[in-house]
Amino acid sequence: MYNILIQNGYEGGIKLSKSRIEWTERTWNPVTGCTKISEGCKNCYAERMAERIQSMGNERYRNGFQLTIQHDLLEKPLEWKKPSIIFVNSMSDLFHKDVPLEYIKKVFEVMNKAHWHTFQILTKRSERLVELAPHLEWGKNIWMGVSVENERVTNRIDHLKNVPAHIRFLSCEPLLGELGDIDLTEIHWVIAGGESGPRSRPIEESWVISIRNQCKKYNTAFFFKQWGGTNKKSTGRLLEGRTWDEFPNTSN
Repeated sequence: MYNILIQNGYEGGIKLSKSRIEWTERTWNPVTGCTKISEGCKNCYAERMAERIQSMGNERYRNGFQLTIQHDLLEKPLEWKKPSIIFVNSMSDLFHKDVPLEYIKKVFEVMNKAHWHTFQILTKRSERLVELAPHLEWGKNIWMGVSVENERVTNRIDHLKNVPAHIRFLSCEPLLGELGDIDLTEIHWVIAGGESGPRSRPIEESWVISIRNQCKKYNTAFFFKQWGGTNKKSTGRLLEGRTWDEFPNTSN
C-alpha cells in the first residue's frame, strides 16, 4: 500500500512513514478523492485506501473518496526544509473538473515558492491540463505527467507536449495493453508497471519491452516499477535480468 508522507510523521492523526512509491520520496495531498474516467481507474488503489482510512474514523477522509479540498495542507511543502521529490495528489487528480482553477493556481504558487523541492504531478485529465496550463506558472521544479494505460488513451501524450513543463513524463501504470508506436519526442521520462492488488489485471512482458525499446530510441529515461499481481513482492521488478531505475536529466 502506498503511504502518504508528511514531515514529522503525521497527517490527520495517522502516523505515516516514507513513501513506498519507488519513483518518489514524499507525497502531498492538497486534494483527496476522485472519480473514474478510464480503464486504468477500475481498481484504484487510492479509493481502496481512502475507504479504509474512513472506516478508521479519520476526519480528513470523512467524505471517503469524494473529492475534497484539503485547505489546511496547502502550504505543507514550505515547512519541509530538506529538498525532496514530492508526488502531488497521490490520492486525487489535481486537474479534476471539480478542483477550481483558483485553487490549482494556489497549489502552483506553493510549488514555485518551495523551489528547493521537485514536484511530480500526474493526471488522466489531459484535456483540462492543456486548457489551464497557460494560466499557471511552470517553474523548473514542477514535472508534469499523464497516465497512459493502453492504446486508447495515447492522445494524452499529445496533450502533454503542449504543456510548458520543464520535465514531461508518462506513467504507464497499470499497463493494460500494448501501446504500439508512440512518439516520445519532448517526453523526458516513462514509468511503466503492472497492476497490483486483489483484482489486478495481467501484464505482458512484450508490452514493457516495447516501451523500454522506444525509450532507448528517443533517449527517454525509463523506470520499470513492478510486475504487480496479487503479491507484487513475489513478482518483483526485474526486466530482462535487471532493474530499470532511470530518472530524467534535469540539467538542460
